[in-house]
Amino acid sequence: MEEQTNEILTSLAEQLHTLAHNLWWTWNPQAQEIFRELSPLAWERSNHNAVDVLHDISRQELTARLHDPDFSKTVQEVLQEFESYLDSRITWASEHIAELKGPVAYFSAEFGLHESLPIYSGGLGVLSGDHMKSASDLGIPFIGIGLFYRQGYFQQRVGPDGWQQELYPIYHPERLPLELVTQPEGGRLLNSVEIGHSTVYFQAWRARIGRATLYLLDTNLPENDQHFQGLTAHVYGGDIDTRVGQEIILGIGGVRLLNSLKVYPAVFHMNEGHSAFLTLELLREELKAGKNLEEAQDSVIARCIFTTHTPVPAGHDRFSQELMHHLLGNFWSDTHLSLDQLMSFGRINPGDPHQLFTMTVLALKMSRAANGVSRLHGLVSREMWKELYPFRPTGEIPIGHVTNGIHTPSWATRKAHDFWNKRLGIDWTDKLMDADYWHKIEFDGLATDEELWALRYVLRRDLIEFVRLRLRDQYLRIGGDGSSSLDHVLSPDALTICFARRFATYKRAPLLFRHLERMIPVFNDPQRPLQIVFAGKAHPRDNEGKRFIQKIVEMSHHPQFSGKVVFLENYDMNVARQMVAGADVWLNNPRRPLEASGTSGQKVVIHGGLNFSILDGWWCEGFNGTNGWGIGDGETESDLEAQDEKDFADLFTGLAEQVIPEFYSRNERGIPVRWIARIRNAMRTLIPVYNTDRMVAEYARKYYLKG
Repeated sequence: MEEQTNEILTSLAEQLHTLAHNLWWTWNPQAQEIFRELSPLAWERSNHNAVDVLHDISRQELTARLHDPDFSKTVQEVLQEFESYLDSRITWASEHIAELKGPVAYFSAEFGLHESLPIYSGGLGVLSGDHMKSASDLGIPFIGIGLFYRQGYFQQRVGPDGWQQELYPIYHPERLPLELVTQPEGGRLLNSVEIGHSTVYFQAWRARIGRATLYLLDTNLPENDQHFQGLTAHVYGGDIDTRVGQEIILGIGGVRLLNSLKVYPAVFHMNEGHSAFLTLELLREELKAGKNLEEAQDSVIARCIFTTHTPVPAGHDRFSQELMHHLLGNFWSDTHLSLDQLMSFGRINPGDPHQLFTMTVLALKMSRAANGVSRLHGLVSREMWKELYPFRPTGEIPIGHVTNGIHTPSWATRKAHDFWNKRLGIDWTDKLMDADYWHKIEFDGLATDEELWALRYVLRRDLIEFVRLRLRDQYLRIGGDGSSSLDHVLSPDALTICFARRFATYKRAPLLFRHLERMIPVFNDPQRPLQIVFAGKAHPRDNEGKRFIQKIVEMSHHPQFSGKVVFLENYDMNVARQMVAGADVWLNNPRRPLEASGTSGQKVVIHGGLNFSILDGWWCEGFNGTNGWGIGDGETESDLEAQDEKDFADLFTGLAEQVIPEFYSRNERGIPVRWIARIRNAMRTLIPVYNTDRMVAEYARKYYLKG
């Protein structure tokens, strides 16, 4: 009997290691709790890394812990749920897109899957990660292709003067949810690409995301020159040569990896133009197989789709003829086509020698379908690229749209999961596309006003205590007081606004402080207190974005805003999750129409948060007048100063006359009834639409199945 028990415990321990290497646990709170309980210190120190936790737990300790019947029961329940998830053959895909002939290969320069795997910089990566998770949930055969950034994006530190500093720690794959891709006979699976006159080798790491698989390409190999060993070190790092080199590895290398794995996708989905070189590799293969150029190009186009995320011309990668010839000339010689023909694929006007090679143009020319990431962005993209389609009216340019969403289970905190599990049932995460189901939130009384208001207090308190702990560490690091000075920071009774995103200048983080003389009284009303939490990173080379951070830090030290304005350093998915849960109001004030979609505001809704946003990106579609608030009238000024002034005025008026009064208008039980009604309306109208289950299903129906 004892021997049988030991075998069971040994098996459970092995299965836990398997679970830790599948990021399914990142959207299952009960699974996360297992790893947190094993070592709360290692869990926090590693930024919630299940593999790292198990790395620090010996087999003897793990076996001993599994002798605890309650803990063992929890582990077995989670493992059974995990196994059932992986083995299920009845999925949305099996019922709706069974005719899909092969997997979807999804190429993206970054993947934001979890804070413990820091291979992302911002919204594009988070969208990619959420896309993969929903593809897994829906049962779509799905393969991601990205790069393994051994030093990630960067760790942000803010000095006493408010200036951003960047640190680049090295991440060790053996402590991450990754496994090296090997050959059947053993040893690393190596592939190579030609960059200039050099052959650059790369290996691949496999990450499992539920039923989906992500391959991350890595050039840090002794076979490469030192320069190329560091090619994949940083997200969007280095100079223009590094940028092109990374895109060669991603696009051309990604196709070669799939071939070496004998994986033949039905669809190649390019998420932004970074991976568009994959079309040249597919073209090279077709030409080598004996097809003429027209046949080869048609074959490539039939297999490729393209999603663009960038609503400004300057944001699209453009490379000179000299650079293209230098870095891709050797690769291209295998096609027996001229270098001018290479350039023609990336030029709007193929015969114009002065035009740069544009990755988005390449992707548009070599795809059977293309889309923006919101309705407005689709319109902007059609206008932006109309020169590529000179004989079509703008409205008929073949760039559609699929509005972005979020993977709701990943962004809902443990307390939000528990709250809705009790009121909706534990299967609510399987019904994210069911509008009738979410109708219950507003009309069926499944949660009382008092319960929703209690949830808001719980989540606001959690955010405040998270902020105080983070600020303590920040202050101690720069030699300040790490304890007593933080007791006054933020109040659990105050209306709490959050603003967190990349500190790109068009997002206008300091807009709220454009006229201090108007904002100071608003923040200092003792009857209706207001507070705001900021977080976000500026690109290392974006000094203007860094000045925006400095401005926010300066405001946090202003005597009239002390304890009411906070900047949290080192924004990542963990910080984001805390902020979207704790925010009463999510503020978003980009210059319209520069926010292609945005998704951060979608994450607050499941927590009872509300959006207060410029009518841009997804909010143009989501706002109905009663599920949040809009800033502005959707019109834009040609003069940027005039636009900023107008938007500040609308922001201030909306805040002072609508948002703040409604939050503090309470009934005899202390409940803001109108506010809660707005929360219910937001949940009913937004949750079943702005999620990646709906988004990925839309891609599948509109694009993955269309030949």
